[in-house]
Parts: sequence; structure tokens; C-alpha cells
Amino acid sequence: MPETTEKAQMKRELGLFDATLLVVGSMIGSGIFIVSADIGRQLGSPGYLLLVWLVTGLLTMTGALSYGELAGMMPRAGGQYVYLREAYNPLVGFLYGWAFFLVIQTGTIAAVGIAFAKYTAVLLPWFSPQNVLFQLGSLGVSSNQLLAMASIVLLTYLNIQGVKTGKYVQLIFTVTKVAALLGLILLGILVGRNATAVAANFSDLWTAFSTQVTDGQLIGRTPLVGTGLLIAFGLAMVGSLFSSDAWNNVTFTAGEMKDPKRDLPLSLFFGTLAVTVVYVLANVAYLVMLPVQGDPAAPDVLGRGIQFAAEDRVGTAAAQQIFGNPAVVIMAVFIMISTFGCNNGLILAGARVYYAMAQDGLFFRKAGELNQRAVPGWALALQGAWTCLLCLSGTYGLLLDYVIFVALLFYVLTVAAVFVLRRKAPNAERPYRAFGYPLIPAIYVVVASAICLDLLVFKSATSWAGVLIVLLGIPVFYLMRRSAVDNQ
Repeated sequence: MPETTEKAQMKRELGLFDATLLVVGSMIGSGIFIVSADIGRQLGSPGYLLLVWLVTGLLTMTGALSYGELAGMMPRAGGQYVYLREAYNPLVGFLYGWAFFLVIQTGTIAAVGIAFAKYTAVLLPWFSPQNVLFQLGSLGVSSNQLLAMASIVLLTYLNIQGVKTGKYVQLIFTVTKVAALLGLILLGILVGRNATAVAANFSDLWTAFSTQVTDGQLIGRTPLVGTGLLIAFGLAMVGSLFSSDAWNNVTFTAGEMKDPKRDLPLSLFFGTLAVTVVYVLANVAYLVMLPVQGDPAAPDVLGRGIQFAAEDRVGTAAAQQIFGNPAVVIMAVFIMISTFGCNNGLILAGARVYYAMAQDGLFFRKAGELNQRAVPGWALALQGAWTCLLCLSGTYGLLLDYVIFVALLFYVLTVAAVFVLRRKAPNAERPYRAFGYPLIPAIYVVVASAICLDLLVFKSATSWAGVLIVLLGIPVFYLMRRSAVDNQ
């Protein structure tokens, strides 16, 4: 859609602060409170636990700095979809949008919605995943899934009311959860510090091992060195990458930003930097309160450690060191706020991709229409409907694995687009030029590609399924393009 038409229709309500909050709010969900347990089991080392989060943060910032150049060049609704379309061709752009709708964005929203419902069940046990209400064939539908879907429907409805409504919801929930997370970090380091945990973690930072468990019993630990350590490190990053994903969502809202050429690159940098610092500090707080190594059969949080925190709720286990038993309720409320705010940002931004695709004749025509509140209401509704179906069909871990591989694949292509467009359009206006070009973007492409290869080999079932999803979009692209031509 021509930029002049987009400006005339969409309301430019988002400033730099709003955009930065969208980056931060979309990134921080429940992952920071959960996935350190899995990282601990895969690597068994305090030093490598911190290094996973640090490398993830630096990789994310590297990608964001590269995206800044593309965002400044093409400040239009649709963001990454537009960059891929312009750098390569409409097919590549469509395949991103296709995967984005089927898995990347909707899968993330579904996973975060399930996490929201899971923590609600701590306060209201009726919403437990084990509370199956009825059967759809062989599929059991639980009250937990219904709550996840209800939260998605509510947020979709709020965003249909206009970008200003979505902006205020984002402001309230992001400020609340960041303040609470910073409070947990400070209290953890200053009040919850445990001498046993500090001695266990910081006397030996770098001895790595994988931990094997069967039926809740510790079976053994296998030392990790050399290639085995590199492979395990890459696989351990799946959770941290998922927790740091969605930073690019702000680019989708360019059509509603007051000064996108300036604010998009800045919000990407400030947002990813802030989240990286908070995530690393949160794990420092975990390490001064809980030992990494633990036993699943231990009777208390110290004995179970980070590796075997109950249901992987590391944040809750850490908070128990500060608040005692009430920590379970306190953290449940906090994570409910965090996940609800995270999904608001994801829902707000995601629909703008389908809007841009529909404008190109590559998505349902209705998705390219703006409602009377100047937002893509049909695109929001379609996104919500498909996400609710995913809530019924997949588990948190399965969705996570699908999302990370496919998302990384397109992150690599998008950062590589910086190189492509430097040659293809050398004289294009670039209000911001990628920091450290060509080295920094090249580092991102190499490292992210290595992680993709790692996942493709060692998490092949979900990764190859992700590849298949992308490839299935090729015939759909030609069918939709032919349909668009026929309807002209």
C-alpha cells in the first residue's frame, strides 16, 4: 500500500516511549521465570547459565541494531514483511507472513496465553490444566485452555477499539511488570542472598554437565566438553531466545508512529538493551538465592535448586527465599500481569503484518481494511481465532520449539537483507545505518545460522516441521497471487 494512503488512514499515536514500551512489554513474558531451570539441567553450570542469557541478549541487540537500518529506510506498517519483500521478492515476504500467521506470532501468543492460565491456576485451581471439561474427539479441552483463549479474545477486543487503547494497556502492564521484576532483583540480591547457594555456585562456575532424570528421579550427570558443550549450549538457548523474542514487533507498527524514521531504530536499541540487562540481573539474583545443582526428590527449594524448581518455576522458588510461602501467590500474580501485558503487545503488533500482506493481495482481503477506529480489525480477529485453535492443539514446549526455529530462520534472512539492500539500493535514504556494518550484522547471521543448524540436527522433529510449514506456503503464494490478478 502506498505510504501516502497509509498515513492518511492510520492514526500516528505512538512516540518513542510508547515504542520502547512495546519492545520491552512484548519481550518480557513468563520465560525469564521458567526457562533457567531447563538451561540449568542442560548445562549444569552457573557460569554457562549466565553466559546463555548474556549471549542471547547480545545476539538480540545485534539483530536489533541491524533492523534499525531497515526500519529507518522503510517506515511502513508490516515491518519485517516489507523488508523481506523489498530485499528479495514478494515470495520471500509472503513466506515470512505465512509462517508468521501460522506459527511465529500466533504460536507465541498461544504459548504466552497458556502460561497466563497456568499461573492463574495457582490462585484459582479450577483453571488447572488437569481440569478437563469435555472432549473434542480425542482432544481434551481443559479450563486452563479456555482461560488462555478468553484472555486472547479480551485483548483482541481491546485492540480493536483503537491503537490508543492498546497503547495505554501496554503502558500500564509494562511499567508494572518491569518495576516488580526490578524489585525482585534488588530484594533477591540484598535480602534473599543465601550463603549456601553463593558457595555452591561461585566456587565452580564453569564445570558443565547435562542432567538426566527419569520419572522424577535423578539418574546421572554427563560431563560436557568440546563439541558436546557447544551443541548443548546452542540447544539451551532455545528457551532464552524464546524469552527474548518479539523485539521486532515494534517494526510492524511503523504506520502508527509519529516519527518512525527516528523512533524505530532508537526503540529497538533501548528496548533490547533494557531487557538484556534485566534478564542477566534476574539470573544473578537467582544464583545468589538458589544453587544451580539440585535433586528433584529434595524436600525444599534449596535442595531442588534451579534445575528442579517445582514445575520449573525458578522465579517462584527464588521469591520463596525472600517472602516465604506467600511467594507462590505473589509470583503467580506478577507473572499473570507479565504475560497479560506481553500478549497485548504481540496482539497489537502482529495484525499489522496481515494488514500489509492483504494490501498486496497476499492475505484475506478483509484483513487489509481498517475499521472506524483506524486499526485493522479483521486482521486482529483472524489472528485471535487462529491463536485460540493453537491453544487447543499444542503444548507450551512444542509451540516454543516450532516458534524459535522458524523465527530465527527469518531473522537471519532479514539481517542479511541489510547487505542485499546496500548493493541493491545504495542511494536509498538511510536515516540510521547499521552499527558496526559489516561486522556486527555478519556476526548475527553466522551465530543465528549456527543455532538454526543445531536445532535442525538435534531438535529435528519440530525444526523440520517448521521448514515444511514454510515450504507449504509456496503453492499458496501462487494461488493467492493468481486470485488477486483475477479479481482486478
